[in-house]
Amino acid sequence: MSKISKFEQNLIIKKIDEKTVNIAINDNEMLMSIVGQFDLNLKSLSKLTNTDVYFRGNSITCKGDKENLSIFCEAIKFLINKYFLTKIIEKEDIILSVKKNLEIEKSNVKSFKQLIKTPKKSVIARSEKQSEYIKALKENDIVISLGPAGTGKSFLAVSVAITLLMEKKIDRVILSRPAVEAGEKLGFLPGDMKEKVDPYLRPLYDALYELFGADKIDKKIETGEIEIAPLAFMRGRTLKNCFAILDEAQNATETQIKMFLTRIGENSKLVVNGDPSQVDLINKAHSGLTKSRNILKYLKEIKIIEFDHNDVVRHPLVSKIIKAYQSRSIDDQN
Repeated sequence: MSKISKFEQNLIIKKIDEKTVNIAINDNEMLMSIVGQFDLNLKSLSKLTNTDVYFRGNSITCKGDKENLSIFCEAIKFLINKYFLTKIIEKEDIILSVKKNLEIEKSNVKSFKQLIKTPKKSVIARSEKQSEYIKALKENDIVISLGPAGTGKSFLAVSVAITLLMEKKIDRVILSRPAVEAGEKLGFLPGDMKEKVDPYLRPLYDALYELFGADKIDKKIETGEIEIAPLAFMRGRTLKNCFAILDEAQNATETQIKMFLTRIGENSKLVVNGDPSQVDLINKAHSGLTKSRNILKYLKEIKIIEFDHNDVVRHPLVSKIIKAYQSRSIDDQN
């Protein structure tokens, strides 16, 4: 049975009148995932679409104006497709399902074209730019991504890396970042260099644990299948059969990024991620991320992906905060 026939079988949308739609979902587990614990997902959908939503049995009734009813129904369709593929509905999916500016949500298939399956969860692209990024991670040997926090740069790179490791297409995943302080002095932190740097790699650890599970990740770190290393430790190495991620690359110099990229060996992929607006170097002009983008953008073998506030997939307020700071920066320049 195809996904389309499953979709049609499990969803019945009936127009009651100009301002009322009834939606019947005939799969109880799917229905409960969409409704959410204590109906929280439906309450969020109601607020986001400015509609009144009522739930009883396997039926959801939605009341509102024509445009908002359409948005609500498209959101339900999106969530059903998400459930078919991943068997889970997350808070972020509720927000994504009603974003008007994402045309991909109106397609039953295109929204989920770039699906990443990991042991604990399946990951989908949440914007067109994320879809382009996942495609680049799969098809290109070197990818450089720039953009604000919350756009999925690190999380998606880790997702693809873990998938390739699981499929035994690579032998190792290497996670690296510049050993640059962000308000704290590394020298005053306890432990050896790895223990000093580990807190700064916490976002990558969090992604690994979420996708794979803490126990499995810790074992793979012990066996060397996952390696954590400061950027300085990359010098002189040749990276073969691996997926290496340089995170927080806005805190690396042009020379350091060049050194990292030239480590590439047989059957390897290198990813450089960073946010040019969050440079922690004492002399911000020494940041090499934007410079490297400008130097390498003409090489067709290297894919450059640039995110903006529209691609933020964290709390909706994050996008507004980023946009506000960007506007302030433009005002200061004027």
